[in-house]
Amino acid sequence: MRRIYLDYNATTPIAPSVAEAIQPFVAEHFGNPSSDHAPGRVTRHAVEEARGQVANLLGADAEEVVFTGGGSESINLAVKGACFHPDRWQQFVHEQQGHLVISAIEHPATTAPASYLERLGFDVSVAKCDSNGVVSADEIKSLIRDDTILVSVMHANNETGVIQPIADMATVCRENKVLFHTDAAQSVGKISTRVEELGVDLMSIAGHKLYAPKGVGALYIRRGVDLEPLIHGAGHEFGLRAGTENVPYIVGLGKAAGLASKGDEANKSRLCELRDRLQLRLTEAIDGLTVNGGLVERLPNTLSVNFPKVSGHEILARIPELCASTGAACHSGEAALSATLKAMGLSADTAQGTIRLSVGWPTSIEEVDRAGNLLVESWKALAS
Repeated sequence: MRRIYLDYNATTPIAPSVAEAIQPFVAEHFGNPSSDHAPGRVTRHAVEEARGQVANLLGADAEEVVFTGGGSESINLAVKGACFHPDRWQQFVHEQQGHLVISAIEHPATTAPASYLERLGFDVSVAKCDSNGVVSADEIKSLIRDDTILVSVMHANNETGVIQPIADMATVCRENKVLFHTDAAQSVGKISTRVEELGVDLMSIAGHKLYAPKGVGALYIRRGVDLEPLIHGAGHEFGLRAGTENVPYIVGLGKAAGLASKGDEANKSRLCELRDRLQLRLTEAIDGLTVNGGLVERLPNTLSVNFPKVSGHEILARIPELCASTGAACHSGEAALSATLKAMGLSADTAQGTIRLSVGWPTSIEEVDRAGNLLVESWKALAS
């Protein structure tokens, strides 16, 4: 069987040129970037070059990019770091004032730290979405209070691909002097994530969604925004992330960011054509199939569909050569209705037939056509 991989929202392969860029820093250049001798200067230069590549992709200054151990750490640094900063923490302790706003469609990397802060005594409000999975700026505005510290809403949903009106939300937050963070793990490299256009204060990136390795990420921190570090120690990463830098993977993330910068529009157009081709094949062949977020702007590579009358798990079980997901891979194996689909108002019966199909740079037209045919055949066999 020839494997068809359509789960690029779960993780991407390391791009060949990224693997090539990493190799010298595995095999040869081992110096500590904090060392002042030649081997250290080589790796320090490599880290700063990568920082510049990520900053260029985001339209940021290099000094506004902090490298982390992945997307989840980046989000935790933004959310907890904002609340634990001494000025805000002292206000919370003495005046019991501390409030966060997140949305109902967030990844667990955001909901879990929000829940942790709630256990400490912070208030957390959850913004609702509409049936298309869109959170409005007006909904965010209605939840902001005098003691709101941070609003965090993901740029594009990992399950449906639905893109949120981040710039409008950021404007609302700026007018109310509230920090605004977005989880851009799924959107970076697929659509524009220029920080000035979006107006965000904080933006999280995950390397393995961007054809870089797992275990590396970054956080954009707008100049002038103060955070408390999660990891205390020496002054690495502008004092915000102690620990000797993971040079090979940081180099890889920088290279991947450079690739995304060069091919942004071309990649977006091609991925959109592949997604729409697959969507057309399924909707034409299966009466009653529905598309989650199909009426609003989505990531160009993401297709979330609901197969009627059958389970998505059963459909995929009949197609072992097809790699796809019935939900985000982080919570796979659970048949329960996902938080995102529940927030959109899907019933449990409808959601049991949900499959997420996400294409990537290596995906071919042949793979898309074959996947479409296999899905239709599997559904027909089960439905009958």
